[in-house]
Amino acid sequence: MSESSREEETLGAVREGDNPAEKDPSDWVTGDEPMTAPQRSYLDTLAREAGEEIPADLTKAEASEQIDRLQSETGRSTE
Repeated sequence: MSESSREEETLGAVREGDNPAEKDPSDWVTGDEPMTAPQRSYLDTLAREAGEEIPADLTKAEASEQIDRLQSETGRSTE
């Protein structure tokens, strides 16, 4: 593949007003992989603050959704 054809190649155009960093967890390519260590640690902290028990075998996508929910409940929401 030549240098010029690499420059022309694109995937997943961003629509006006879309933030590519805010992709729905259900659309993640790796969303069904086990949650990451940082997700696990932060989820543990949030769950303790909320007084909840969360399953330890969540996927990355499930962990992200739980983090969003618990951030809102504990007042740690970034929005």
